[in-house]
Amino acid sequence: MSGARLSPLDAAFLDIESASAPMHVGWAAEFAVPPDGERPSFEAIRAHIGGRLGRAPRYRQRLVDVPLGLGDPVWVDDEHFDVARHVRRAAGHDLGELVDEVMSQPLAADRPLWELWIAERLDGGGLGVVGKAHHCLVDGLAAVELMALLLDPTPEPERDDAEEWRPGAAPGAAELIRDALGERLDHGLTVARAPLGWARAPRGILELPAQTWAMARTAAHTTLPPARASRLNATMPSARHLAWCSRPLEDLKVVKRRFGTTINDVVLAASAGAIRELALEHDEPTAGLRAMVPVSVRAEEERWGNRIAFLYVALPSEEPDAVARLRQAHTTMRERKEAGEPESADAAMGFFGGAPGPVRRLVSRALASPRLSNLTISNIPGPTAPLYLMGCRVERAYPIVPLTPGHGISIGMTTVNRQACFGIYAQAGLATDADRLARGVDAAIDELLARCEEDGATARSPALPPTEGASAGTDPGAAEPPEGASAGTDQGAGGPPAGLSRRR
Repeated sequence: MSGARLSPLDAAFLDIESASAPMHVGWAAEFAVPPDGERPSFEAIRAHIGGRLGRAPRYRQRLVDVPLGLGDPVWVDDEHFDVARHVRRAAGHDLGELVDEVMSQPLAADRPLWELWIAERLDGGGLGVVGKAHHCLVDGLAAVELMALLLDPTPEPERDDAEEWRPGAAPGAAELIRDALGERLDHGLTVARAPLGWARAPRGILELPAQTWAMARTAAHTTLPPARASRLNATMPSARHLAWCSRPLEDLKVVKRRFGTTINDVVLAASAGAIRELALEHDEPTAGLRAMVPVSVRAEEERWGNRIAFLYVALPSEEPDAVARLRQAHTTMRERKEAGEPESADAAMGFFGGAPGPVRRLVSRALASPRLSNLTISNIPGPTAPLYLMGCRVERAYPIVPLTPGHGISIGMTTVNRQACFGIYAQAGLATDADRLARGVDAAIDELLARCEEDGATARSPALPPTEGASAGTDPGAAEPPEGASAGTDQGAGGPPAGLSRRR
């Protein structure tokens, strides 16, 4: 048996990739070096990371294509794996310049699809790490988990037992073809047996109209109305830029509690407010903008690959009132989730996974088209407790959400060290816009906080009912679940002052 095969969604991220739109996710993290501690050297950090890879075997595997394109690529052990090719020393001291340089370069396809770049001493005295991995390897949540995998809950690193790793034998062409054809046959038999299953359990037939209606409703919400043309959608050079801002997570939780929404609703509303101001500055229409919002459908036992569905939602960017924007974002996300649209979208992707390659590639590229969305907005719950890299505490970590073809900007938010960290990722031509959006997100949250403090706000802005049912508060970008049910919901107040943002 050859290695694990890419899922249909994992393969879709390969299908839509191009030289100007590399599909890697990532993060840029700042670490505080203890004043009375010893700063770890690059060599020590690389050895530390290499010693942890036994916990994540996928990070020593590369992709192998199936001959004649008879199936999706499979993961096999990289017989030439060398941690030195993946954990790299950064020459500079500016985290912003480092992340722009690293994220502008595609990953080498002949090796495991990840890299970590270490800046031993940033200009501010801290330690910097930029990580990236191909989206077919991890989704945003798994990328955050990779960061946590390499870190420790205490300043003293946990000791891993020494491991002598030996790669497994790579499958030959005949084995790859045999397994691919066998999987296609199994898929065809499963589809052919569906009527027999209905005959054995007639109740399933009664559920078909509701399932068909749910799929039709999801398809309509995905395609209609089309997103209008915007400066957020542009031709794409390969160069990239990351802007960021961070503030105490408690600020977002104050707004969430006051108005009965979710953290994700606050992220969407703040993003819509920032995009509105950017459009007004450039004399562009504020209405008709749409966001692709990833929603986790990952089961607890699933670790690798992507288990996300996508909701395409109208942004309330035409609404001048901050609380009304929050209300619209909350209502939209609640209704779409209660209608089961994430599950319908996931089922549709599974259905197209068995289609011939050209058909699936056509569908994948259509779903990534700027006609369906202007940008991606993703909320990625991060670790709830302090974490350390060889005694250095992580202070902030800014997420990097990839840009699909025709999309010039994405917005991601994750939580770390009681901070809400926003990463606004852009093609280099929109770097100034990304910096403006970082300031705009900060200002939009300030505006919501001010509304929380207004006298008589209860009468004018009644609390909204909390979201019911399954949460989408995991990566990438779904709403936060009920209190205490997800990472990022039980952190207390505190942390550095609000408003730390990167500008050029």
